[in-house]
Amino acid sequence: MKGLSVSRDGGLVRLRLDRPEALNALDLDLAQALLAACRDLADDSSVRAVLLSGSGRAFAAGGDLAQMRAAPVAAADSLITPMHQALNLLGRIDAPVLVALHGAVAGAGLSLAAAADLAIAAEGTKFNLAYINIATSCDLGASWSLPRLVGLRRALEIALLGESFDARKALEIGLVNRVVTADALEAEAEALAQRLARGPTLAYGHMRRLMRTSFERSFADQLDAERDAFLASAATADFGEGLAAFFERRPARFQGR
Repeated sequence: MKGLSVSRDGGLVRLRLDRPEALNALDLDLAQALLAACRDLADDSSVRAVLLSGSGRAFAAGGDLAQMRAAPVAAADSLITPMHQALNLLGRIDAPVLVALHGAVAGAGLSLAAAADLAIAAEGTKFNLAYINIATSCDLGASWSLPRLVGLRRALEIALLGESFDARKALEIGLVNRVVTADALEAEAEALAQRLARGPTLAYGHMRRLMRTSFERSFADQLDAERDAFLASAATADFGEGLAAFFERRPARFQGR
């Protein structure tokens, strides 16, 4: 796929943004490739975890502004539409999504990172939402994800001021889960992704949907949703394995079903 490298190891699918010459700036080809990959993920129940990363010196330096100079409205629409479709698909699967961040994480790159379930960043990573610096609002769900991750006041600061901040700040405010050395990023991300790929995939799906919809529900409605999800999980083979492992005092061997 042009602009995107896709590989698989068992239930783990790796999606690597692959435009290193452009710091993985999102262009139409990459957006279409990501949408195609996410469609494949959504149709494949054997996928148990997704690892998203970027090749070269950066995760992603935003959208490819060069494509927007001649016809900005049409070009932006042709880029945003497939990216939003891709993110909608990623949000619906059971498999958790982990993102590994390094170098520049700017504009649409930051929005994409914020859409993942878990994020691990290398020391030295620089973040900037950046949209305001070119006089536009955000896309790729940043206005939804950021307030949930860092709180409304902090999200507005990030969005309105367009200032850069480092990985330690990202960890402090809750934008990323872990910060590791640059040399350790690939191995740490791979280990965490493999751990997720060995987990109870259907329960992961229930958990991520419960968390993502909790802001729109009343407490009573959320309790109902939790009950329904728990009962559905209790009917799975993995729940039976989890119980057996608990009482036999051994590690569980989940199969993702």
